[in-house]
Amino acid sequence: MTCSNSNTGKVVKDERTFHYVNTELGQLHYAESGSGEVMILLHQTPRSLDEFAEVQPLLSKRWRTIAMDMYGFGQSKKFAAPQSIEQYAQGVLALTNALNIEKFSLVGHHTGMFVASEVAAIAPDRVRAIVLSAGDLVDDEFRKMMESLDVDTAEIQENGSHLLELWRKRLELYPSGHPEILDRFIHDALTPGVTPLEGHLAVARYNMLERVPLVTAPILVVAAMADVITYGRTSLVVEAYDNSPFVSLVEIEGGGIPLMELKSKEVADAIHYFFDELEEQSSLTRL
Repeated sequence: MTCSNSNTGKVVKDERTFHYVNTELGQLHYAESGSGEVMILLHQTPRSLDEFAEVQPLLSKRWRTIAMDMYGFGQSKKFAAPQSIEQYAQGVLALTNALNIEKFSLVGHHTGMFVASEVAAIAPDRVRAIVLSAGDLVDDEFRKMMESLDVDTAEIQENGSHLLELWRKRLELYPSGHPEILDRFIHDALTPGVTPLEGHLAVARYNMLERVPLVTAPILVVAAMADVITYGRTSLVVEAYDNSPFVSLVEIEGGGIPLMELKSKEVADAIHYFFDELEEQSSLTRL
């Protein structure tokens, strides 16, 4: 299989394999590639593992990468509302348990960022490091912003006009010239059993301010400078993780909300550099 790298237009060989695994929460779907230490990739609402089609091959040169359809999304087991970040995080642990993976790192984008943070809070002894991409801090200001964000719903019409309405609601948030990326988003949003609004409500419900102090893993914050939703609050994320031994920030120009698709090389380079830094620190500590 091949996929196009949106940064260069070059075709990248895609060696991912796709699997289902039975867990205590139900059947979960994931794509795997590479070998070595494990890195779990967690998508935004209402996407799927497809969000990492461009970046996963770049990361799998170094890690055993596992991009999952998070619990409640894609082809993974669905569950009823109200949903929560804690439930999504339990889905990550259910997957790693079923695959007999003890230690792992996490990359989370948008909703996946909150899930990655919660997994690190629940299982600090199992998480090597976390990459928080296009992140935010769930506080009162964030919840007000979420209440005013109308991108998830359109009343179903017999003539199908609701599909165009969903497209138009998202169009202004996506970079121009890339309708194929928005098309992939709409495809995931229409997956049976997926409720896009519920995913965003789960984030708004998350008691993040109480959970962040429990995170003790090293952190890379990836800020998408063209992301009109999260970029202006990047400093809040960086400053929140007081108990992490190492918090690094990288800002990537362009990309916006579909950062993983449109800036896959920059994202992968930033992650590689961050882990190089961690390995160097670890080596110095042992001296």
